[in-house]
Amino acid sequence: VFSTDRIIAMSFPSSGKQSFYRNPIKEVARFLNTKHPGHYRVYNLCSEQGYDPKYFHYRVERIFIDDHNVPALQDMLKFTASVREWMNQDEKNVIAIHCKGGKGR
Repeated sequence: VFSTDRIIAMSFPSSGKQSFYRNPIKEVARFLNTKHPGHYRVYNLCSEQGYDPKYFHYRVERIFIDDHNVPALQDMLKFTASVREWMNQDEKNVIAIHCKGGKGR
């Protein structure tokens, strides 16, 4: 996990067997709901898989980027505009960004 005051980069929030070597989704949700209640948004940059956004109170945006590829320009513009808008709404707002392994995209 990489973190600044307002940006968290992490691996995929997983369940089942994947949660043994990736972030367990319930633990990620517990962390965000405890440390940043009402002030976080999760960005899933993984085109390969998703999860139920209810864990994060439906504060999930998905940008479909294939592993080991660069995003389309329109996807990057959509992502940066969304992040900028969210971060400007409140100085307490944070973002949690992930792909599959937490470093590829």
